[in-house]
Amino acid sequence: MAVQGANTETEAHIVSIIDDMKGMEGPLLPILHAVQREFGHVPQDVLPIIANALNLSRAEVYGVVSFYHDFRKEPAGRHVLKVCLAESCQSMGSDAVAAGLKQALGIDFHQTTPDGRVTLEPVYCLGMCACSPAAMLDGEVIGRVDAEAIAEIVAEVRA
Repeated sequence: MAVQGANTETEAHIVSIIDDMKGMEGPLLPILHAVQREFGHVPQDVLPIIANALNLSRAEVYGVVSFYHDFRKEPAGRHVLKVCLAESCQSMGSDAVAAGLKQALGIDFHQTTPDGRVTLEPVYCLGMCACSPAAMLDGEVIGRVDAEAIAEIVAEVRA
């Protein structure tokens, strides 16, 4: 199936991902995660390819992508920084952590710095309640985030 906007190479890569996972039980989420790993986001023009291969409607696939906050519709920066906003982290100051990171980076949640270095995202549990407030930088969890940790995180993503 040709999709407007998706080039032949992209389509072939998507089809390869789908073929590798199509036989799994409930393959949609693993396929979407694999696409995001490969492309840094889930491009909108590949949704019809996935839908067709899994005998789903485009609306069903789009509904899954838009429901789960972990799927990005736009490419992320070189670094992805997630700040936990769950109740435990909020009670330990994650709102102040988020505000400090937003100010230091000059962006809001779901935005990427103009230089493309970092994307800031909220997350609603990292499983680090005992070490609240928590954040995650490029898959690495950071506990007990305070002003000093904010400065270190910002220095690392700007390096």
